[in-house]
Amino acid sequence: MNYLNKKTVEDIDVKGKKVLVRCDFNVPFDAEGNISDPKRINEALKTIKYLVDHQAKVILCSHLGRPKGEFNMKYSLAPVAEYLSKALGQEVKMAKDVIGESAKSIAASLKDGEVELIENVRFHKEEEKNDPAFAKELASLAEIYVNDAFGTAHRAHCSNVGVTQYVDTAVVGYLMQKEIDFLGNAVNNPARPFVAILGGSKVSSKISVIDNLIDKVDVLIIGGGMAYTFAKAAGGTVGDSLLEMDYLDYANKMKEKAAAKGVKLLLPVDNVVADAFSNDANTQVVPAGQIPDGWEGLDIGPETAKLFADAVKTAKTVVWNGPMGCFEMPNFAHGTEAVAKALAETDATTIIGGGDSAAAVNILGYGDKMTHISTGGGASLEFLEGKELPGVAAANDKD
Repeated sequence: MNYLNKKTVEDIDVKGKKVLVRCDFNVPFDAEGNISDPKRINEALKTIKYLVDHQAKVILCSHLGRPKGEFNMKYSLAPVAEYLSKALGQEVKMAKDVIGESAKSIAASLKDGEVELIENVRFHKEEEKNDPAFAKELASLAEIYVNDAFGTAHRAHCSNVGVTQYVDTAVVGYLMQKEIDFLGNAVNNPARPFVAILGGSKVSSKISVIDNLIDKVDVLIIGGGMAYTFAKAAGGTVGDSLLEMDYLDYANKMKEKAAAKGVKLLLPVDNVVADAFSNDANTQVVPAGQIPDGWEGLDIGPETAKLFADAVKTAKTVVWNGPMGCFEMPNFAHGTEAVAKALAETDATTIIGGGDSAAAVNILGYGDKMTHISTGGGASLEFLEGKELPGVAAANDKD
């Protein structure tokens, strides 16, 4: 995987050229229909501004939500065009369709430095099927293609993979390059000690990540719901905690693999347990593997939080994917917060792998202290698994 050697917007001449840019404008909206978190749009501005400043004719595309292959104006990108117009200080011309008359006529009339946004690519069911005919129509809007949507890089769809078959030049934008640099270097060329922190609910969803990272890290920390499967595999009791009985053997094999590789595997030594899945439930702290019947583990305990925080202090690179407990409930957010605080206070390069971990560090107020927060949960997870991401692989390599 030659991820670290992709052509970028700076490697090509865009002046006077029509450039199709795949962005990730899949942003949340509030009850009034206003964009409630524009982070993903803001992350795309550097690439868009570069193209505008270098006199390209810019055609932006993205998906939004799950319109299920139909024109559903609830998922229209029109509010994004409005936001972009203000952010760029110039009109972003909003097309009424994706590959129809409106999109094509606006694209044809663009002057150098002007910007068009076409409608939600998922209004066509062909998008997610990577249908060649639809990809060809989309590609016909432009001469150059730029992929700046890391959030969908793990999907082989028309707007991030199919179109590259019908243009001579396919490069990555600044955001995509930043993701590749941080995640790629962290996994393939980390400053050491390299610590990976994995949380979340299920071992099954992180099997390949654990397997891949044990070959690369110096310390592997496992918390969250998946830790109870490891505790059970070690002969402990886990009460009503999350448990995957089918993965007990796997948990033991991973412990053996870590030992054989000389990797320090840290598991919880205590847990905060509750008698109901509720913020107001009765709680107690018990040693890991000693959770009584009728109780469930909802967070790592204070001794574990200290153990994990100490492991981070001497790290040079830290990758974190998955919370340590049910952080959405304040009484069970302490473990996740302790880890976030430790990362905020370290001098290491700290990389948060999107999804719940990104939400957690932002909600807890530590987001601006992290070196890099990935914009793609699923994509970053597959990157950490060592998988090839179709959206990245499709871009041209540097000579």
